[in-house]
Amino acid sequence: MMNNAYQLSRPKKMGRQIAAILYAALMVVGLHFGVQAQEKMITGTVKGADGTGLPGVTVQVKGTNKGTQTEVTGEYKISAAPNSTLVFSFVGMNTEEIQIGDKTVVNVTMSDDTKALQEVVVVGYGTVKKKDATGAVNAIGTKDFQKGVVVSPEQLMQGRVAGVQITQSSGEPGGGINVRIRGTSSVFGGNNPLFVIDGVPLAGDNTSSDASASGVGRQPAKNPLNFLNPDEIASIDILKDASATAIYGSRGANGVVLITTKKGKGKGTLEYGYSLGMSNITKRYDLLSASEFRAAGGQDQGGNTDWQNELFRTGYTNQHNLAYGGGDASGNYRFTLGFLNQQGIIKESDIKRYSIGFNGSKKFIQDRLTISSNINIANNQDANVPVSENIGFTGDLLGNILKANPTRAIYNSDGTFTQPGVTEPNPLAFIVLSQDNTNSLRALGNINAELQIYKDLKFKTVVGFDKSFSSRKAAYSRDLVIEGNGGIGRAYVGDIETDNKLWENYFTYDKELKGISINALLGYSYQSFSRSTKNISAANFRTSDLNLMLNNLASANAGKFGSNVINNSSSETDELQSYFGRVNVGIKDKYLLTATLRADGSTKFGGNNKYGYFPSFAAKWKIMNESFAPKALFDDLAVRVGYGLTGNQSIPHNLYDRRDRYSGWGINQGADNIEGGGLNAVAFNNPNLKWETTSSINIGLDFAILKNRISGTIDFYQKNTRDLLFYVVSAQPAPTPFTWKNLDTDIENRGVEISLTGAVVDQKDFGWEVLLNAGFNKNLVKNLSGVFDTGEINGQGLTGAFAQRIAAGQPLFAYFLREFGGYDENGNSLYPNGDFQQFLNGKSPLPTATGGLTNNFRYKNFDLSLFFNGVFGNYLYSNTENAFFTKGSFANGRNVTKDVVSSKEGPLNAPDVSTRFLQKGDFVRLQNLNLSYRFPLQSKTISNLRVFLTGQNLMTFTKYTGQDPEVSTNKSINGIPSFGIDYTAYPRARTWTIGANISF
Repeated sequence: MMNNAYQLSRPKKMGRQIAAILYAALMVVGLHFGVQAQEKMITGTVKGADGTGLPGVTVQVKGTNKGTQTEVTGEYKISAAPNSTLVFSFVGMNTEEIQIGDKTVVNVTMSDDTKALQEVVVVGYGTVKKKDATGAVNAIGTKDFQKGVVVSPEQLMQGRVAGVQITQSSGEPGGGINVRIRGTSSVFGGNNPLFVIDGVPLAGDNTSSDASASGVGRQPAKNPLNFLNPDEIASIDILKDASATAIYGSRGANGVVLITTKKGKGKGTLEYGYSLGMSNITKRYDLLSASEFRAAGGQDQGGNTDWQNELFRTGYTNQHNLAYGGGDASGNYRFTLGFLNQQGIIKESDIKRYSIGFNGSKKFIQDRLTISSNINIANNQDANVPVSENIGFTGDLLGNILKANPTRAIYNSDGTFTQPGVTEPNPLAFIVLSQDNTNSLRALGNINAELQIYKDLKFKTVVGFDKSFSSRKAAYSRDLVIEGNGGIGRAYVGDIETDNKLWENYFTYDKELKGISINALLGYSYQSFSRSTKNISAANFRTSDLNLMLNNLASANAGKFGSNVINNSSSETDELQSYFGRVNVGIKDKYLLTATLRADGSTKFGGNNKYGYFPSFAAKWKIMNESFAPKALFDDLAVRVGYGLTGNQSIPHNLYDRRDRYSGWGINQGADNIEGGGLNAVAFNNPNLKWETTSSINIGLDFAILKNRISGTIDFYQKNTRDLLFYVVSAQPAPTPFTWKNLDTDIENRGVEISLTGAVVDQKDFGWEVLLNAGFNKNLVKNLSGVFDTGEINGQGLTGAFAQRIAAGQPLFAYFLREFGGYDENGNSLYPNGDFQQFLNGKSPLPTATGGLTNNFRYKNFDLSLFFNGVFGNYLYSNTENAFFTKGSFANGRNVTKDVVSSKEGPLNAPDVSTRFLQKGDFVRLQNLNLSYRFPLQSKTISNLRVFLTGQNLMTFTKYTGQDPEVSTNKSINGIPSFGIDYTAYPRARTWTIGANISF
């Protein structure tokens, strides 16, 4: 019974246990479903202002650790309770917070945090909020850059910044560019600003060889900044006054340009961009055709040739840019590949660039240590054509295009080129029977580490490098009949190798006290600059094969013309050691003070002036933060004032004491034994040589009105440059042909700059933004003893002629000319004020005003930008017209422009240097037009697709009769530079570009 009772009661107990378990399970399930009932799945898409999906956006449930990131298409999904708030955040954009409520789909359009982006500008060794900047600093980003075919970084900012004049000296692919910030302050010391790329200051020297060939003349080097792919530049910050540039001391007198390359962000994204450009000459000279030449009585040679048609072409440009990168709060990375192939509008001229880059950073030790690196490597391959700066009436390639008789045939009956003699080279033969190539390899970068020692104190060390090797090889066949070459054949090799190293260490201290903010910087910098050059020339070749001439110099015969001559081979090293400090103090966010001091020691200068000291001081008063501020009228109002000293040391190496260098000559047909060689002195002992010093004062006003719809700045400045570095020719006999001196003179630049930004319309589907800048500058030389001539003028009968003179009471490079008054009854020139050269009331090639006007329009997914720039108040001297377009030239069987034939000039009139060839250089140019469309995509693969059409140099309004008013051929005399002279410059092109950018 007991067993039966047990057996009966066991099931009942188990049933109760099972019931209890089931009840508990149901309670758990119920609880689970209850929770699920309280949460729901939220999906959506996050887009940018342009309508494209944003990958890598952080989506977080506010107040929890629950979060996710958007996919490549911008889509996301996350579970959250109905009473939750979703927070959407992304670097560089405004954070969005949205309550879920009864929604299951939450789509978000994020806007750029333009305020934050505009507030931060890069300054030397750090950044500063724009509203807290005490100096004259301008920042431009990718939105503001020039579009289209852009080879070098300077072109990106042309016309975009008040007081910054950028002149492209020629239209040659990769040709030189002059940058002037607040006028021209130096003669020999160089006037280009200091360029700093990702924290590495550049030496500023040419990294490729120039050339000087018999019968061709002097040819310029390529732009040294061509190695940097403009597509990889994120921002350019221009430091203009001494309070901003003094942190760079001896190199800041001409301003500083800080270039920052792009960094990765968000999820790993692959970007590809392609563009195809088509370029044509904007303006041809109005030369006589063959029939017009005959009708005017020109020497008829029986042919019919349009030499401009034979040499000019449509040039095509292909650009490919590939990048992969990403990043988050712990670090970032970006890898890039680039290819550029730009054909020039003259046959056989082009530039190819292959570039690779890396930019990355990573945080360690609980985010206290950040290690970063930036590397850019590029190989440039330039095909040059024989365009000269100083060849005489025999003419270079372009000179002969202009003056070649249009009734001369290109070829003889046997198929060879018609080549009447050394004074009348055949332009087509000039490029077919010559070869001139430059190959340049350059690597620039740095690796740096920043340690957060404690909350307010950081230490950073930077190791930088800038290394390049360039070789220029040119050959002129013995079949080419030009001066000094016909029947001989010549080859030239010019090598330049540079190796610049940087090591910098500095502490940064940031502290917020009660109403007072302090930012302090203290550092040390060491930079070395090594440079070696080698030039080889060979002549009297046994072959006409250009490749054999270049690759086997031993094919040149030794003879009376000499062969394989090595000259000016040199190796030089300079060092710059610096100590620098800066303190920024803010008081109640009303009064900002900045003090800077840099001490630079250079091996370029002697023991008596080894170190230079460059202090600056600046202050800013934020009037809007005062209780009495006129807030009904202004949204922002602040006054800035600054003063400081900066320097210029951009002169050749090792000049302070006597230095020797090896040079050799007469190497036997490529053999290794040197028959001759020796030591040549570089310069006299010169222990008192010192830096040029520029003092600068700046007064600025920042303002905004109409709820920030209109904002701008006005700056007044004055710069005075003293202790002018000058190259002085030595009285012979002397151990060296020259020495360097500091002249007791003063070059003054005074001016006003205005920048305005206006949001005319700012609606969801339509926007119109206007940006205007203008700069006004007056240049004057004071207290200069003696006069110095420059501006060499070349042409038949013009030996020793010049057009410019540097003298006290005149602007730099002032024109010094006869005043032309027409012709007498015999067709000879009249000079009412006397047949002698004189100053012309300060007429100068330096502009008194520059400006830019940008209109940005957006309509839904379309964007349109129109950019005009202008230069005013300058004069240009046409050496081209002086040398080739005269009645005398026509009488000698050469072609001329049509106006020459109808002029009253006589055939025997001497083409003396005079105002006859001086013209106003004012112009306004439609520099850039860009139309783009972003496709609204729903693809999970493609996150962004944009197509665009860009036009460059579309219209130019000017009275200048030359091909283009933006020109400046180097016409130096004894090394004294010139400016604003036009001589057979490579013509500018009009370019249309189509392309697309796509992101995956």
